[in-house]
Amino acid sequence: MSGDELWWLIAQDAFWSAVVSVGFAVLFNVPRRTLAGCALTGALGHSVRTLLIEWAGLPIEAATLVGATFVGFLALALAKRLRAPSLVFAVSGSIPMVPGLFAFRAILLLLELLGLSTSQPTAQDELLLLVVVDLTRTALILAAIALGIAMPRLLFLRYKPVI
Repeated sequence: MSGDELWWLIAQDAFWSAVVSVGFAVLFNVPRRTLAGCALTGALGHSVRTLLIEWAGLPIEAATLVGATFVGFLALALAKRLRAPSLVFAVSGSIPMVPGLFAFRAILLLLELLGLSTSQPTAQDELLLLVVVDLTRTALILAAIALGIAMPRLLFLRYKPVI
């Protein structure tokens, strides 16, 4: 992939990720003043992930961990600047990274394996392996998102005990 194609892909990725993040934020009634921050975290976080996958060749699980960690740090900065909870930005910014394709494909393969689809399963062992791989990748990506969001908060936010 050439440099121009990569940057065009990143620009498209950033735009659609921002749309998804803002849509999620609006769905859960976040304050209007935070919508631009939600769009920024979604666009930049998913773009970091896409850049690491396409340019650096990282697997999606590792790239998601880095992207979600980036979202977590950016959410802390925006929370301080906009005086809003950091989770407003972190959760809406990480929604575009949710692995819907792997989960969807795993469920379809599981239905085919169980004989509940219209096609006849021919190689059940291969189908079972594909189901396990897709479910494992889904779980790893979701864990990477959770860890990435939590890590900056655990490192930089210190809670004072209530007496």
